[in-house]
Amino acid sequence: MKDLTTYLAEAIDNIRRDREVTKELLDDVMQYMAKDENSHKEVGHTAAKYVETLQRSNEQLVKVSTIIHKRDSAVSHRGLSEKDKDDLFDLIKETN
Repeated sequence: MKDLTTYLAEAIDNIRRDREVTKELLDDVMQYMAKDENSHKEVGHTAAKYVETLQRSNEQLVKVSTIIHKRDSAVSHRGLSEKDKDDLFDLIKETN
């Protein structure tokens, strides 16, 4: 079974890859929209979805950072709480 560090590294790698792909797609949509005014109506909703995806990945990074901080904190050497474990499991499921 993988340990917490492996899962965290995997989650961070997945988040970074997802962000990279989403940013490329958003850049393409923005270039398309810049060509003419009517293209905003055509692909504006798609651009908004890409931005939402980037916002969710920011939230995932914050969650991972919180988990790492708690794990590394001198106060919490007792390990992760059940909620932390559930959050980590949910995060891993989201990124796969």
